[in-house]
Amino acid sequence: MLKDFKAFISRGNVVDLAVGVIIGAAFGKIVSSLVNDIVMPPIGLLLGGVDFSNKFLVLKGGSYPSIAAAKADKAAVILSYGTFVNVVIEFLIVAFAVFVLVKLVTPLMPKPAPAAVTTKDCPFCAMPIPLAAKRCPDCTSQL
Repeated sequence: MLKDFKAFISRGNVVDLAVGVIIGAAFGKIVSSLVNDIVMPPIGLLLGGVDFSNKFLVLKGGSYPSIAAAKADKAAVILSYGTFVNVVIEFLIVAFAVFVLVKLVTPLMPKPAPAAVTTKDCPFCAMPIPLAAKRCPDCTSQL
């Protein structure tokens, strides 16, 4: 069992997946910072000083000056739509970054070898038949 585990771990796919997950997590932190620290402040400024991270709606409870105060009151039920807006923008930026990365890397990837030809078309009925066939199974013509 240990030998099988070693063979499984040493396969390239598992190592590539692990590296991808680690880099993806680090990239997620970069994108979060990009959204929260670079993208959202100008958007908030353009919309009249709106800070999306502190936008919420109280569904049950009193009036609260901040989302932190509302969350501190365990009896309050709040809808944190500003946080959702931030997460959606963050997702769109990540999706766009992955799209650009795939567009840039795809031409650099080696093209797969063409599949070996195993059939030919019958000259009489144009149906595909094996290369070594002496008679067409569809029209029964001698080849």
